[in-house]
Amino acid sequence: MSLFNRIMASVGIGSAKVDTLLEKASYYPGEEVRGIIRIYGGAVEQRIEGIDLAVMTYYTREVNDTKVQEKAQLGVIRATPPIQLRANEQKDVEFAFQLPVSTPLTIGRTPVFIQTTADIRSAIDPTDQDRIDVVPTPPMRTVIQAVESLGFRLREVETIYAPRLGGSHSPFVQELEWVPQSGAYRGRLDELELIFLRQQGGGVELLLQIDRKAVGLFGRFAEAMEMDESFVRVTVSQQDIQGGPQHVASVLNQVISRYSH
Repeated sequence: MSLFNRIMASVGIGSAKVDTLLEKASYYPGEEVRGIIRIYGGAVEQRIEGIDLAVMTYYTREVNDTKVQEKAQLGVIRATPPIQLRANEQKDVEFAFQLPVSTPLTIGRTPVFIQTTADIRSAIDPTDQDRIDVVPTPPMRTVIQAVESLGFRLREVETIYAPRLGGSHSPFVQELEWVPQSGAYRGRLDELELIFLRQQGGGVELLLQIDRKAVGLFGRFAEAMEMDESFVRVTVSQQDIQGGPQHVASVLNQVISRYSH
């Protein structure tokens, strides 16, 4: 490669391009993601040391009483070995990897995307970003249907900074905020917040934040002092999930009713 061509490639002129083609657009946490990375050679020959695929998202963090959006990398794999790419050559490379189980759902405003980066020395690294939909796993979907059957409506979904709850997998958790629209909890609860902490053996572990409605003088005092909220960990077993949404609803109802008085 001539000095002129090396300079052209280093500033991104006539250099390689990458395009990631996913098998489908929708996945659930833990599902295998498959696809093809299409590499287009530029005007000059280049050596690609490898191509990385990273699962990226954003979460909200409070800094000095201001909410800011921070980018998070949930996982990364090196999808290819070193490649010598001739000028104007096209290569297709197949890949497969598991979507991290900590990947948030995209039912709220949280975006999730696959970022492709080609590692080219002394050059601008070509990149590609592909948004994906992340949907609930079957156990998560059963829990969501159970909450809806108790008369709750999903009001907001937010991915927030919570390293102690997220554990070693991620610095955030995703809160699903529900309000009682009908049924026994209308007028008794202000809201119910649900966090999927982890999935295990076909079941799920939940964290519920049960926010009671303020009633009377003591109720208003408790609300002002934030004493009206109860945090409860609940394990919904694989056997519970197999019982269907109505059975899971009865499991959750026993817990919620205990803390809603």
